[in-house]
Amino acid sequence: MALFGWDFVLRLLIGLLLSRLSSLVVTTVAALAPYGLGTPPAKAQAEQPSTEQINGDQLSTEKLSSEKLSSDKLTTEKLTTETTRTELLFRLPTPAPLIFAITPERRALLNTIRYAEGTWAGGDQIGYRIMFGGGLMPSLERHPDRVIRKSGYASAAAGAYQFMPFTWSLASRTLGLAAFGPEVQDQAAIFLIQRRGALTLADQGLFTRHLAAKLAPEWASFPTLAGRSFYGQPVRRFNELRRFYEDNLAQLRRLEPVAQVQKASCEPADSLFCRVEALQRLP
Repeated sequence: MALFGWDFVLRLLIGLLLSRLSSLVVTTVAALAPYGLGTPPAKAQAEQPSTEQINGDQLSTEKLSSEKLSSDKLTTEKLTTETTRTELLFRLPTPAPLIFAITPERRALLNTIRYAEGTWAGGDQIGYRIMFGGGLMPSLERHPDRVIRKSGYASAAAGAYQFMPFTWSLASRTLGLAAFGPEVQDQAAIFLIQRRGALTLADQGLFTRHLAAKLAPEWASFPTLAGRSFYGQPVRRFNELRRFYEDNLAQLRRLEPVAQVQKASCEPADSLFCRVEALQRLP
């Protein structure tokens, strides 16, 4: 068994004591670390920006924002100017109102409609003032839009072609018509004939059952192919209407020169084809 001297024992004790103190320090530092104690702050964390640096950064940000806003404003103004120039370059004149030519064939059909609706009045202009029930409207400045009740029926029809208010509004807006005079009533009636897909048949100069049936939904006095009113109202016989049409057309052809049918305005007016056509018509 080896024997150790006092100096060796003393050095051993001092080593154990130092080791114990070192462990105690490490434990203490670790315990105080969450509270910001025992650990020196890093340079990067300790260095805070100065007031001059903050002000400089703020001025740079404001300068960049101002420059961006000015650039965006200039870009917007440039785009607006270019758009305005483009609109001016391609701006086209407003299309003229659609005016239908009144040929003897069309006039004969118009007169036949008046005859069927009870507004023929021997061809007199007073027929353009007749309202439903036989009364006369006070003027031709506008559609009277007045409901009249007679013989179990109620209607606001008025004029030579007995326009209902809604139908007249549709035709007058589409054609750009004003007032309610004879000429504009004629134009609106031809528009309704065209709207029913019967204008081509009317231009043939023949009053057929097919033509009458096409117009039956527009004028209740015209017979359907079954010979009845489309709306269950009093109706004229087909042979009676055909006889009136043929007699009237013969008279018109003797009195009036044959007119050329005007070509309808380009439709739809805002299409590329119609715009190019309008440009070609410019002087």
